[in-house]
Amino acid sequence: MSRPPFAFTTRPEIKGNFGVVATTHWIATSAAMGVLERGGNAFDAAVVAGFVLHLAEPHLNGPGGDLPALMWSAGKQKVEVLCGQGPAPQKASIAHFRSLGLDLIPGSGLLAPCVPGAVDGWLLMLRDYGTISLDEALAPAIHYALQGCPLVPRVIDTIATVRELFRDEWKTSAAVWLPGGNLPKGYALFRQEKLGATYTKFAEIAKGAGGREKGIDAVRQVWREGFVAEAIDSFCRSTEAMDASGRRHRGVLSGDDMAKWQAHVEAPLTYDYHGWTVAKCGPWSQGPAFLQQLALLKGFDLSAMEPDGPDFVHTVTEAAKLAFADREAWYGDPDFVDVPMDALLSDAYNAERRKLIGEQASLELRPGNPGGAGAKLTSIKAGDAGGAGIGEPTVGRLAGSDGAVSKRGVASGDTCHVDVIDRWGNMVAATPSGGWLQSSPVIPELGFALGTRAQMFWLEEGLPNSLLPGKRPRTTLSPSMALKDGKPAMAFGTPGGDQQDQWSPQLFLKIVHHGMNLQEAIDSPAWHCEHFPSSFYPRASKPGHLGLEGRFPKETVEALKARGHKVEVGGDWSEGRLCATATDETPEGTMLRAGANPRGMQGYAVGR
Repeated sequence: MSRPPFAFTTRPEIKGNFGVVATTHWIATSAAMGVLERGGNAFDAAVVAGFVLHLAEPHLNGPGGDLPALMWSAGKQKVEVLCGQGPAPQKASIAHFRSLGLDLIPGSGLLAPCVPGAVDGWLLMLRDYGTISLDEALAPAIHYALQGCPLVPRVIDTIATVRELFRDEWKTSAAVWLPGGNLPKGYALFRQEKLGATYTKFAEIAKGAGGREKGIDAVRQVWREGFVAEAIDSFCRSTEAMDASGRRHRGVLSGDDMAKWQAHVEAPLTYDYHGWTVAKCGPWSQGPAFLQQLALLKGFDLSAMEPDGPDFVHTVTEAAKLAFADREAWYGDPDFVDVPMDALLSDAYNAERRKLIGEQASLELRPGNPGGAGAKLTSIKAGDAGGAGIGEPTVGRLAGSDGAVSKRGVASGDTCHVDVIDRWGNMVAATPSGGWLQSSPVIPELGFALGTRAQMFWLEEGLPNSLLPGKRPRTTLSPSMALKDGKPAMAFGTPGGDQQDQWSPQLFLKIVHHGMNLQEAIDSPAWHCEHFPSSFYPRASKPGHLGLEGRFPKETVEALKARGHKVEVGGDWSEGRLCATATDETPEGTMLRAGANPRGMQGYAVGR
């Protein structure tokens, strides 16, 4: 096992034995740790962090977005998946979108919302796994909504990108995000009174319901069938919103769609690798691409490769290309399509696929044929939004920081992440996203926007991820959890769209093969490729692309170019926003650890 060639990290790896939290924003981290200090468990803390992130990172997530989470309950002694990914509306059909003259679902506006799943997901987690009341869980978010939350400059940059759109088209958004017609000031306290009023109403309903669980259930019902669903239904029916197609459209999401869906818990997919077991969400997410990479890479001696050397980067990148090609050909909502996951993760299949990883970079998209079945890829060509796709990070810029075309309703968005471990051994990894301030117009009665996750569907019949009413889109949101020798060991994840299951495997592999601690693995130079179709409008791809942080040795950069990679070198700290927590059994007792990303100066880990 080679040791990392780094003399220092940007900050220490956090260690303790009471509890640890790592999130993508310091306020969410602090609020979650406060819950642990007051006696709450990891699930309580994660829920509090989730609602606070709606105020602290509104350009990266919101109440109208989505939530997948992995949970280890000390009582149940198993990993479970919480699916807060809502499905397509009943009126969202390929025929409807084609009748509007569309080949792709726009990445902004009112055509792309699915049923918002984040809030119901957090409420389900709180009811069935948490201990605190809903009014207690909402109190920090209400405080920041009504008293003000300091907005980091990247929020202001995002608003500036869509300022013209808000002023000319999305006037309800302008009323919230351009007070007096002006941009908010960086780090100044910013209030969201309407959202605060919505959450205050939730807290009052819960308190009056006659018990903790009854209170949570009452608010879940209000969300699905009460004033929230009614406002969403009315807004989608009555509002024509400019979107990334350059035209105005009404939405298809209805109150009936809201009433028919609830978040739920299901079993994870897992893969065993060098004494570890990695758990991911099912093929309604891109999570299995992480597992497929492990299945390919277990045939290589990664421990003999330097973590910032060309052999390691090349081998891992080529494995990612093969796994993501299979994502394109095979992944979709398993309630609607038969995804051959057993075959995709089998030793025989990966032994053959592994032979495709040679000395030169592949420039082709090469899905496999598990079980002899023929792969089918879309025939739709990527569009042109005039800039970066929604939620698609560009090398050299931090995820969520690059703007696009404001007049057409296009601006980048990204994601948040939360990891928590408590002193009882409960563990959470959650990746909330969607419902960005720039995704669709604010619903004035509620104070938040809807998400645009349906942009990930294809408007072509017969594909695993083809649009169908009631079907979950193949989300990029992908939290991770790992067990060591059958015991819970690590919860981790990152924002980054298609890059999530590139950056997260890199962290894991550097820990397993190079002996790095959490902070070393997070700080170490990272990379990503855009070889395969983006999950985000306008669905572009860059065959052979490889984006590297500027801290890679020049020798590595030149060696990768010589192997045929189309290398793009970005800033020194431009790749990834990883968070991670871990637990170890030592002779002295349980040791909890945490690390967070220094890029962008937002993410923090705490613990004691």
